[in-house]
Amino acid sequence: MNRFLALAAAALLACGSAYAADTKTDAKTTDATNSQQNKMKTCQAEAGDKKLEGKARQDYVNNCLKAKPAAATSKNKMAMCNEKTKGMSKDEANKARAECMKGS
Repeated sequence: MNRFLALAAAALLACGSAYAADTKTDAKTTDATNSQQNKMKTCQAEAGDKKLEGKARQDYVNNCLKAKPAAATSKNKMAMCNEKTKGMSKDEANKARAECMKGS
């Protein structure tokens, strides 16, 4: 009887661990899904603002969903340049960062 209770308790713990792991995976999937859903809402709203219907609306929304995000902002570019200069001396890093910020 004690063995049965021990096995039952172990099974419950294993199920709880599996559930916790699934929950973490679902959270990542949900974030990606929400991002895609937000993009779809935005594209649909833009198509509505342009009063598109039928095939034209469908084509517009499809192209909108395929579009890449806007170019990196200067803040993102600065972070990227800072990342590239890690480990350099101060003078080298400043020079490399200046060149990085000038480049496209």
